[in-house]
Amino acid sequence: MEILIKNALILTMMEKPGGGLEPPFRGDMVIREDRIAYAGPEAPPGAFDKVISGEKRLVMPGLINAHGHAAMSLFRGYADDMDLMSWLKKKIWPIEAKLRPQDVYHGACLAMLEMIKSGTTAFADMYFHMERVAQAAVEAGLRASLCEGLTSLPGERDKLPLAVDFALNWRGQGGGLITAMLGPHAPYTCPPLYLEKVLKQAALHDLPLHIHLAETKEEVAQILEAYGRRPARLMAEIGLFDAPHVLAAHGVFIAEEEMPLLASGKVSVAHNPRSNMKLASGIAPVSGLLQAGVNVALGTDSACSNNNLDMFQELRAAALLAKLKDSDPKALPAAQALKLATVNGAQALALPDVGTLSPGMKADMILLDLGKPHFAPDPQRDIISHLVYAASGADVETVIVNGRLLMENRRLPHLDEEKILYEAKESMDFLCG
Repeated sequence: MEILIKNALILTMMEKPGGGLEPPFRGDMVIREDRIAYAGPEAPPGAFDKVISGEKRLVMPGLINAHGHAAMSLFRGYADDMDLMSWLKKKIWPIEAKLRPQDVYHGACLAMLEMIKSGTTAFADMYFHMERVAQAAVEAGLRASLCEGLTSLPGERDKLPLAVDFALNWRGQGGGLITAMLGPHAPYTCPPLYLEKVLKQAALHDLPLHIHLAETKEEVAQILEAYGRRPARLMAEIGLFDAPHVLAAHGVFIAEEEMPLLASGKVSVAHNPRSNMKLASGIAPVSGLLQAGVNVALGTDSACSNNNLDMFQELRAAALLAKLKDSDPKALPAAQALKLATVNGAQALALPDVGTLSPGMKADMILLDLGKPHFAPDPQRDIISHLVYAASGADVETVIVNGRLLMENRRLPHLDEEKILYEAKESMDFLCG
């Protein structure tokens, strides 16, 4: 299939040779099969299968959600106004014990409907019954990096063989949309000897790692008491940061002296500002991590701790919180914040051919309606500022992933929205019954 997007404002997220982002330009975009064939002033003549008008529209890379638990969209509003450990022990772990595979599928479908409608085209996810999440992702048409969550607590069976089987069976599925990782939950649920087992399997099968790290003060205190090390230092000493690719979620309490341990180019930190605010976990040291050379991406965490999956809201929270934490209005400027959700997100998910718009890259992009009052008076001149400080997922009009139209004019012809909403409610009724 060949698609022409005609006369749009195009933001490529490509770097200029001297630094900084290329400015947006008005022109055409051609998609051929799953890749971008042309991006420039005027496309060569051709017989296109579909032509999309770009008038009053912005074309930009799709947003990348670098950390979440999609199926927990079922629990939206279920466990509010609690600290993380109380939230987990009193509310989340008890209801998760009741989850059936179909409940995970229904929650994942709900999350993917929300992600598409707010401009997310790729996401990383750690949870249970991940084959059902993978099924939902393929049906939705989203790009996904998935892992079965692993813990090693007293009385639990070891799910590492299951997690490896899932990763090997599903990576590359969905026409290449599905990639896979191994997902040790966190240092406080996976002791060092168990993490070493996970590392061996990751090395054996060339699988990236996805882990929660230094999320709360309580975690830091617990790990210090048990091992005499802070979490990031402990992970470095057991070799976790030597793995080929590591996605570390949260990083709220990574100390300045630990930051060089993550700056090898192999470790990315997924910043989850609104979840961390809601659970009162703290504010991640984003500017310090970036200055240390750590790749920082952006995630929502779950819709139970957020409570939505709108990455535009996450962008704004990340930019504003960085300024507040550093007492510096220049901390995390808009262009750098936007990279967290695009270019840096692609690196965090080990996706080398998404995150920017140029010929040869995968055709993962979104179109926003610029004809709204909050983009005035001049969308083209100030578009990066508007995207970070004014836009929302409701501005996304069209979504394309891997060259496939998932949403056009806010309609998703391949998904039954009414059925997804009904089944999500049916699952939550069962879990609360």
